[in-house]
Amino acid sequence: MKHGKKNSVGKNAVYLFYSTIFSSGLNAVTLVILAKYLDSQSYGMFSIALAYALIMGYCTDAGISVAVLREGSKKEVSLTALLSSFVKVRLVLLGITLLAGYFLIQLLYQNQPELMKIMYYLMLPMVTGLALQSISITYFQLIEEMQYLGLIRICSAVLLVVSVLSGMMLSLHPFLICLLYGFSYLLAGIVGIHLVAKRTTIHFKHAFHRGLLKNVTSFIISGLLVVLLPQLGPIVLERTLTLKQVGFFAVAYRIPSALYQIPGVLAGAFYPALFKSYNSKGEAEHLQLNLLQLKMMALTGMAMTVSFFYIPEPLISTLFGNEWLSASNALQILSLMLVLQSINVALADGLTTKALHYRRTAIQAAALLFGMAFYIGFSRQYGIEGAACAAVGIELVSLAGYWFLNPAKKALAVNMLIPYLSFFIVLFVIINYFLSESPVLAASLHLLSLTVILVADRELLHKLKGFVYKDKRAEEETTERGIGDGLS
Repeated sequence: MKHGKKNSVGKNAVYLFYSTIFSSGLNAVTLVILAKYLDSQSYGMFSIALAYALIMGYCTDAGISVAVLREGSKKEVSLTALLSSFVKVRLVLLGITLLAGYFLIQLLYQNQPELMKIMYYLMLPMVTGLALQSISITYFQLIEEMQYLGLIRICSAVLLVVSVLSGMMLSLHPFLICLLYGFSYLLAGIVGIHLVAKRTTIHFKHAFHRGLLKNVTSFIISGLLVVLLPQLGPIVLERTLTLKQVGFFAVAYRIPSALYQIPGVLAGAFYPALFKSYNSKGEAEHLQLNLLQLKMMALTGMAMTVSFFYIPEPLISTLFGNEWLSASNALQILSLMLVLQSINVALADGLTTKALHYRRTAIQAAALLFGMAFYIGFSRQYGIEGAACAAVGIELVSLAGYWFLNPAKKALAVNMLIPYLSFFIVLFVIINYFLSESPVLAASLHLLSLTVILVADRELLHKLKGFVYKDKRAEEETTERGIGDGLS
């Protein structure tokens, strides 16, 4: 297997950060452009089709990528044989997923031919493309060369924008726009496979690597729940609301979904460090690192929530146009998801990285069941605003579960959850009560007030300074070693 020297963790983190931000930004822009081109009913159908395509995209993986990374870290394993087995499994899963998806859509939507057609136009190229992208992304994760992973993501996002804009310029029918949307993922997948083929050869004659399927069940269940939860809304709401209302909800949901990528990158940086901390230094050190992650992600989530809670109407009007203003109340409610999701991911990572993954899975399963009930009940009673409340309700259930099932729940509550959330809620109520008529001033004051947390939490400031100085020292030591090696 031909590959060069592995990147440092810092380099890989930088590659992941800029590629995630850039690709997520372009994907969000594409959805904004698409909403401007399609009417609310067509956008509602597109959102349902997209939800199914993303779920099916995960089904072509079914946790095997995580198993590949686990097996690939073992010294005695042949990476070429492992990659060959991985590709075989993915191709089989792709065929099964597409076939099962076809029959499921026929069963559920046989009385909605227009929705079925949009699903088929989007599903086939997009699911295939997601599978191909995942193969190449997993390979570059395995050899720790994240610049190529970033290249694939950016390529996918650029192709998405170009294809959708081209379809709009040619005034194509929504069906063909959906086909182009899915085809851009397929093209990016082909680019990814081409990059892999330049680095190594996939030999299908290799014996199957049996370790790939070891303990994969927990990865399958957990991964599927992670994918299902954010896609639950459009799928369930199609049964309780009109397609037009589903379109309004989808537009409101896209904004916090895109923004969540920012704290998500932060979580990705902490994840391996939490594993190492627990395995080498024990629970006390792990708790301190997890608390730092919680505080940093909570502050990031709070800042983003504030930015969108106070000005939903100008934001919707600017991004999507006045015809989408019915989604502004839902966006205001959904903005609360950003702070809750940021905290939940940190709490969930805390469980996973100390060998309590099964608890995380149980909480996700409970959140899924509650979510279905919330979406059905709230949307029937209160429309798209009720659907937005259901999405926030899912995060509240998750927060309660992740905290309650954590052995360190007292320390988490006393050192972070109670003081941080209490300050945010009290400040939120006061500013919203007195400055509700001046949203820009309210948002600015609220953001400025969040700096009080940084000033008050001296331990957080101390740790942040420690991390900065530690990184500088590590960089200086690396430079000195490089000079020394050159002289020798």
